[in-house]
Amino acid sequence: MARTPSLRKLRYFVAVAESGKVTQAAVDLNVSQSSITTGVREIEEELGVKLFDRQAQGMLLTREGTRFLQQVRHVFQAVDEAFDSTRVHSPTLTGRLELAMSYTVAGYFLPPLLAQFQRRYPGVEVRLHEASRPVIQSGLKSGTFDLAIMLVSNLEPDTSLETHLLIRSPRRLWVGSHHPLLGHRQVGLEDVAQEPYIMLNVDEAEQTALKYWAPSGLAPRTLFSTSSVEAVRSLVANGAGISILSDMVYRPWSLEGRRIEHIDLSTPIPTMDVGLAWDAGRGLTPTAQAFHDALIEMMAG
Repeated sequence: MARTPSLRKLRYFVAVAESGKVTQAAVDLNVSQSSITTGVREIEEELGVKLFDRQAQGMLLTREGTRFLQQVRHVFQAVDEAFDSTRVHSPTLTGRLELAMSYTVAGYFLPPLLAQFQRRYPGVEVRLHEASRPVIQSGLKSGTFDLAIMLVSNLEPDTSLETHLLIRSPRRLWVGSHHPLLGHRQVGLEDVAQEPYIMLNVDEAEQTALKYWAPSGLAPRTLFSTSSVEAVRSLVANGAGISILSDMVYRPWSLEGRRIEHIDLSTPIPTMDVGLAWDAGRGLTPTAQAFHDALIEMMAG
């Protein structure tokens, strides 16, 4: 009888597919590299197809691997829905939740978590508001927003707000698949400063970047500043420049299908921290408390 790949091995496969590297997948999942390698190899043996091309730059999905990744994502979505459908819900919880979020959170973090929450609490009307960090802080204080999910690492010191950290996303250097820096044993900001730089300017990314550049006495040679992560991705993949961005928005492919690699920098770079924020004096409404608790549970899982 043919073996059925376990969910654990499927998670290994997805982690390698998304990061493009076994080493990074092992770090992301907190398991050994050998476990990742063995798990992926066993899936390939069970399927009888090659899912990755092993190259010096990393693991590249084959055509079969790309199709399999799409199906595996459907599997995990179905698993989430199955657990949510049998979980003890609170059908009596009704009301409205005014939820604020920053640009990066809206596009790269929240959607699957929001979908799970809405399945769990169908009686709660969630109203979404994308806003800048200053607007979110002001809205939480005024009561315009009940709760925010945002880059808490960007928050100014403010005793009137409470926060709960959900995830720390490391920042790494993004380069095209044939960039000379891939051949360096060590890469620091002094190396980055010699290259044309693509600057992302949403969610205060430019201000954050300049803060960690300042102690080095260096500055990026900004070729282009943009609010579009996809523009950064395409320009980097096509060799126009390089950029330092967080793992949360990293994808190994541009829209044109060109490869993007990422490099750990020897210069310490602050993480991008995503978390919940709310007004300490006002506290959490029942709907905001439910969302707060649900997200913490989902992230722990």
